[in-house]
Amino acid sequence: MSARIVALGGGHGLYATLSAARRLTPHVTAVVTVADDGGSSGRLRNELDVVPPGDLRMALAALAADTPHGQLWATIIQHRFGGSGALAGHPIGNLMLAGLNEVLADPVAALDELGRVLGLKGRVLPMCPIALQIEADVGGLETDPRMSRVIRGQVGIATTVGKVRRVRLLPGNPPATRQAVDAIMAADLVVLGPGSWFTSVIPHVLVPQLAAALQATQARRALVLNLVSEPGETAGFSAERHLHVLAQHAPGFRVHDIVVDAASVPSEREREQLRRTAATLDAAVEFSDVSRPGTPLHDPARLAAALDRVRLRGSTAAPTVEPTIPTPTVRSVDER
Repeated sequence: MSARIVALGGGHGLYATLSAARRLTPHVTAVVTVADDGGSSGRLRNELDVVPPGDLRMALAALAADTPHGQLWATIIQHRFGGSGALAGHPIGNLMLAGLNEVLADPVAALDELGRVLGLKGRVLPMCPIALQIEADVGGLETDPRMSRVIRGQVGIATTVGKVRRVRLLPGNPPATRQAVDAIMAADLVVLGPGSWFTSVIPHVLVPQLAAALQATQARRALVLNLVSEPGETAGFSAERHLHVLAQHAPGFRVHDIVVDAASVPSEREREQLRRTAATLDAAVEFSDVSRPGTPLHDPARLAAALDRVRLRGSTAAPTVEPTIPTPTVRSVDER
């Protein structure tokens, strides 16, 4: 039986992980953040009180079947209406998910139904069955550098000029989607990241049932670090700083492997520092060439090879020599 991979995240980072994971196995489950409050997703959650669909839509597109039918529908759900009317800026897939949710009264059922249209062998799940908000303590916005200001909302946090110190979810201690917990517990490999660190990665370990499942699962657990720091959320962050803030938000959280782009940590001194920091999470560091040359993006084939090496450390399975499913070509990957 093919390996079962669960990838947690949101936005373009999760899209990259899914594009890599589907090269290794058709049995891929995406667990997606549900706190987006900008663009089309923000409008739909405010008007219809639905789980924000944008990141979920992107995950569906990433896992769409590599058939003419699947790829046509991947392009359709990513297509964004133009013009200046009420539909302007809405991707078709966001509207379909919102409509399916109203008809079926269940966000998981809505995703499964649209997944069937796209020919998914895997599955896309929200990390929580309800929409969440993210709230952050941000420094550097007051005259007194010791003071913090509270900023609420994913867009506000992602675009702040201050320094994000800590984030939390609203409501506190939110429920996890039961199917997401089940998928983590049944997985062979669980991958967290890359992505917007405070708004797409850390939120997963702030959901108590998800955090408990991540620690209880027998799966190999891998953390994929970003290639570069992000303006706003993680400006100036080193690789070690990413690990420190994750550990601060989830004391006791452990992973087996941390995948780091070799070019982003070029010196042996920096690598040794990162290894020491990784040891606090009981993790080994996998230095690999995982970037797409000339871009700040992960290369799906290279990331797939790194994840396969990580998977095999916890398995007796043979390596995946050839990709089982090519990466889909999708014209638009705007996350909202």
